[in-house]
Amino acid sequence: MRVLAVLAILFSLAIPVRSETPGGLIPDVVLKEGDVAPSFEGRTQAGALWKSSDYVGKKYLVVYFYPAAFTSGCTRQACLFRDQKEQLEAAEIEVIGVSGDQVEGQSLFHRHHSLNFSQLCDTDGRIAGMFGVPVREGDTISRSIDGIEHSLSRGVTASRWTFVIGKDGRVVRRSTAVDPEKDCQNVLETVRRLASASE
Repeated sequence: MRVLAVLAILFSLAIPVRSETPGGLIPDVVLKEGDVAPSFEGRTQAGALWKSSDYVGKKYLVVYFYPAAFTSGCTRQACLFRDQKEQLEAAEIEVIGVSGDQVEGQSLFHRHHSLNFSQLCDTDGRIAGMFGVPVREGDTISRSIDGIEHSLSRGVTASRWTFVIGKDGRVVRRSTAVDPEKDCQNVLETVRRLASASE
């Protein structure tokens, strides 16, 4: 009996626990600027496996978490990253969007807005938890797209946070109060400043 109690305690210590608050779940992870970013992977809107290890060390990696596809701020944020593709590539930046949307909704969002970078479907909030991004319960919204009514579900709703990961794999920028209108430009300015300082 005593052995079982000890095992139960050890097991509980090995699993990251999230604190429940009125605003949602707060991960125990606190990822700060200068910390090594977690290695992560997930399924894209196309169902393909995407791995951060394919980019870290080769490019600056921008990981931006957003609450929900087809909402106004998230749509504007994604389209601004889309429209700045040429400048992002010139600065050696790879962008990945992450939300709790199901594959069907994420795929529709990607196709409808002609997005030119991948989105990950973090339906259980696992990736958000690795970055310390708070999440709350998911939801279902209805949208009429090209004359067809769609019911779009998400497993969790992530807070709008953006991380810039340097080529050394460390977090060089962590934004927890993101303006979707300015996020892409702020990312570009951060990376250009870092690139200039290293010359």
